[in-house]
Amino acid sequence: MRNLVSIQRVLDIQPIEGADKIEVATILGWHVVVLKDQFKVGDDVVYAEVDTIMPDKPEFEFLKNSQGNMQRIRTIRLRKQISQGIVFPDSILPPGEYMEDQDVTEIIGATKYEPKLPANLRGEAKGLFPEWIPKSDETRVQNLQRLLNDNKGVRCYVTEKLDGTSFTCYLKDGVFGVCSRNIDLKETENNLYWNIARLLDFEDKLWSVHDVLPNIMLQGELIGEGIQKNKYDVKGYSIRFFNVFNIDTQEYLQYQQFVSLMDKLRLRTVPILEDQYLLSNDIDSIVKMATGKSALRDIQREGLVIRPITYTCANNRYDRISFKAINPEFLLKYKDS
Repeated sequence: MRNLVSIQRVLDIQPIEGADKIEVATILGWHVVVLKDQFKVGDDVVYAEVDTIMPDKPEFEFLKNSQGNMQRIRTIRLRKQISQGIVFPDSILPPGEYMEDQDVTEIIGATKYEPKLPANLRGEAKGLFPEWIPKSDETRVQNLQRLLNDNKGVRCYVTEKLDGTSFTCYLKDGVFGVCSRNIDLKETENNLYWNIARLLDFEDKLWSVHDVLPNIMLQGELIGEGIQKNKYDVKGYSIRFFNVFNIDTQEYLQYQQFVSLMDKLRLRTVPILEDQYLLSNDIDSIVKMATGKSALRDIQREGLVIRPITYTCANNRYDRISFKAINPEFLLKYKDS
């Protein structure tokens, strides 16, 4: 789970050219603009990530908009310096003992920003998102320095992260189901997820591989008209898949298995940009690699997702290197995304 607000240490502070009152601090792998001399290297601080909504308290009054509503923390640019997140002194916490990396989201009372979905994407819940399949919620690379250090040089494949909405379908014990990001959906007449699943015969496709994968999940990004302002100018709707999960073994298919299955089922993947990438442990270089144009249209891409070509599930059912690097230029351009 993502720690929206946590205890972190100031790793570095650098001046900003032409700025007398602000400087840039490094927190984890993030660069954050702070007031000059407010913090020093080694300080323990409270760090709030982008997309965090802080509670309505006097100390966070500056985050309100003109209507008096709390705004989410966004990526901004100050004096040509990109800043992601906000750093607070640890004095904003109640008295107590705290440790580096500790999640204090609930203590602070912060919540995660969730964009409002059109009515046809909400649907009626059959139940919560199934506990036997993973959600699509990748961790941002800026939080993963230790993982990068431990896995430097691992051969990975790189895909484009598309700005749509998560789509999941599954076949388990002979039952076909469709999920949005957070719920298992009832099949209703006006639900877009189910209508697309029926239109594209996903249930039949999953039954066609039942002998090999009797219990299986497909996960992809739904893009098109009315979804995230349809940045890719898609006519109608399209689903681009990025994960196949074997429910019985609780493992993702390896890269070659995934690509082969997509070809067999005649389904489209998210754009695969590279499959010979040797994982770097330099966060700034990975973020720079994420900056660029989409493979689907001449616009800034949202970012990249990086996963290993092969992996071994050792500690838990989802034990696989998998993370996202978001393009800061995308965040600056599409502030309401």
